[in-house]
Amino acid sequence: MQTHEFLNWDSSKISSFRAALVSWYDANKRVLPWRENTDPYRIWVSEVMLQQTRVDTVLPYFERFMQKFPTMRDFAYAAEAEILKAWEGLGYYSRVRNLQIAMRQVIEEFDGVVPDTKEELLSLKGVGPYTAGAILSIAYGKQEPAVDGNVMRVISRIFEIDEDIMKPKTRKTFEAILYELIDPKHASAFNQGLMEIGALVCTPKKPMCLLCPLQEFCEAHKDGKELDYPVKIKKTKSKTIPLVAMIIEQDGKYVVEQRKSTGLLAGMWQFPTVEAAPDENDELVKLKFLREYGLTLELSDEVVTHVKHVFSHLVWEVELKHARILEGEVTGRTKCLTENEMAELAFPVPYQKMWQAFLKQKGGNNNE
Repeated sequence: MQTHEFLNWDSSKISSFRAALVSWYDANKRVLPWRENTDPYRIWVSEVMLQQTRVDTVLPYFERFMQKFPTMRDFAYAAEAEILKAWEGLGYYSRVRNLQIAMRQVIEEFDGVVPDTKEELLSLKGVGPYTAGAILSIAYGKQEPAVDGNVMRVISRIFEIDEDIMKPKTRKTFEAILYELIDPKHASAFNQGLMEIGALVCTPKKPMCLLCPLQEFCEAHKDGKELDYPVKIKKTKSKTIPLVAMIIEQDGKYVVEQRKSTGLLAGMWQFPTVEAAPDENDELVKLKFLREYGLTLELSDEVVTHVKHVFSHLVWEVELKHARILEGEVTGRTKCLTENEMAELAFPVPYQKMWQAFLKQKGGNNNE
């Protein structure tokens, strides 16, 4: 076996590392619903939900998701509106779309059995090396690494890996090390142990080294350089887009529109929105809404709220206003719906925040 340049341990040290990690995990692992059994469907859903999302946030979503879609087939053939509503608030909606496509592939190409080989898993829509590794090791006990952000942080500190984790090729470095380190008899506990230590102990800014079972193996700790790792070159500044959104109320109903079927937040619902600079006056804003939606509006005097929402590649800064229709009809991609009808639709987080701010303001005005 070829030894990776960062890993110059003998077999005894590797065995000690495995034992320390697995025993710590067995004693300290959190009780989580996707750990109740090794059902590949549940594990797969949880891993996709946990991408770029905290465990505490995912817990209620996972429970509701499993109640609504208890089997792979229930989810695979559900309407898109249903799966988007179930995912509402988790963000990165392409994840749930890809997950549904992949599970249809499993049903139609693999007789409904989640594959147990890396090659077959990687053939599924949206499944990358991390998700494949997590399914193979956790569901099937296979000796396959699962390299996520937590794992890269732990391993980069242990070996003082100075490669930029934002570069795709760096993942290969971590995978090569972990193929040699992973415990062949306890692959699931090994991988989940690394993830758990990264989440609970070896945290980004305040690692609790005195509580870490891997302290004696950690080069960064010995050198007092824990916070120097992982190496992450800052990305270029995100583009900021100023927007004006409008809650347009008419006869107890509200105007909403469905976003395009491709692109950012595809297929989700929002309040009518135009791009507008913060200093644009109301007349110019109304003209933009007339051009975009064919509606002549009467604006209320006060701004309802401001919402800033950060995506991975851009930032929305949204000013929310309230209006009613003077002229024009709601047609095409827009609809006029009641609150109950709106509750059945999936709205992105920034628009959920806007709606809650509007209801709060409206309630406050009603009490005056």
